[in-house]
Amino acid sequence: MKSVKNGRDGRSRIIEGALRRFSQDGVSATTLASLREESGVSVGSFYHHFASKEHVYGVLYAETQAMYQSAFVTELEKHASARDGIRAIVALHMAWCGEHPERARLLISERPPRRHEPGGTEVSEQRRAFFRQVSEWWLPHTEARLLPPIHATMCYVLWLGPAQEMCRLWFAGAHQPTPEEIESLCDAAWLSLRVPGAPGE
Repeated sequence: MKSVKNGRDGRSRIIEGALRRFSQDGVSATTLASLREESGVSVGSFYHHFASKEHVYGVLYAETQAMYQSAFVTELEKHASARDGIRAIVALHMAWCGEHPERARLLISERPPRRHEPGGTEVSEQRRAFFRQVSEWWLPHTEARLLPPIHATMCYVLWLGPAQEMCRLWFAGAHQPTPEEIESLCDAAWLSLRVPGAPGE
């Protein structure tokens, strides 16, 4: 039988330990030795599950991105109104980052794995599916002249850029966002993205 310490399999322990180390020290400063020490696994156990630190990072990034994107799409699809959907996603983003600060730091601060790197193909495929789902929600509002046709990068910057910057300050311990400030971020995103004079909004 597994001991209490080993109640989670070695792979899960490595992922959990990597999340703590990457969040605190950054990926580049985290060593393979510190990953093994944090997770409490042997060299043999580590290499049984992962080929390298980069492999751990790729798996962890893809897992974290999938969690965030699932929460994003689930929330977005609850809202038929363009205004409500735009605002709700900003609120969701802030709430998700507050609930998962270590994972949020990874998404905000670290470069995603490139396609040729471990996890890169999965991350790219996840993003493609995610953008398709967001576009499917967005398109009817474009046709109704409530939201503009817009490139995905610019959409992201206007929609979540200020919220991302607030999260950076939050994680750095420089500022704790208030509910009123989060409401202001929601309003700012809508004002940045809506078509001026959008009817019914």
